[in-house]
Amino acid sequence: MPDPAANASRFGEIAERILVRGGDYLLTLKGNHPLAHAAVVAHFDQHCFRVGAPCRAACDAFDETHGRLVRRRVFASTEAVSLDALRGWPGLRTVLAVESIRSVNSAPTKVESEIRYFLSSCPDDPAVLGQAIRSHWAVENALHWVLDVTFREDDSRVRDRTAARNLSLLRKIALNIVGRDTTSKASVRARRKKAAWNDAYMLQLLVG
Repeated sequence: MPDPAANASRFGEIAERILVRGGDYLLTLKGNHPLAHAAVVAHFDQHCFRVGAPCRAACDAFDETHGRLVRRRVFASTEAVSLDALRGWPGLRTVLAVESIRSVNSAPTKVESEIRYFLSSCPDDPAVLGQAIRSHWAVENALHWVLDVTFREDDSRVRDRTAARNLSLLRKIALNIVGRDTTSKASVRARRKKAAWNDAYMLQLLVG
């Protein structure tokens, strides 16, 4: 089992390295940091999500794409920075909660809701941070879709965490190598298969 304290320490070290290099961080807070995550969830439940909560969304936008209506609300709290579970967190200025509510046009009664939490040292407006989060997830989702279509990543039966991370890294390297080929108009999946069948084409990809 992963050690929560070790996870929190590594998380803080990443944030510290970003600050030392002159940048700002915007990091996802997940359940593998149980104390901090639970404290932040409780804070936003009390101040933002319960009935009659005093805080309003800093950004509230609707988007209709691919047959889905999505409402995204961004809540930002500077008060959460002082939570005991977050004390000593390097350079922390804002804690954010991003709620996504999705409905499918073909089944308007079917609604899905998800809330993600983020820690940031950036002083920018919450709407700007919300857009940065959305852009990041758009890239992640697009990459995941390509990996699944090209390498059937979701069908992988590897359960060892280290092996799964290594294989994921190798798939991304292979995807980048195949994607650099501009001599063919074939799909990435077709080029990957061609590389497996044709040693000369494989060498061409490797040497660029």
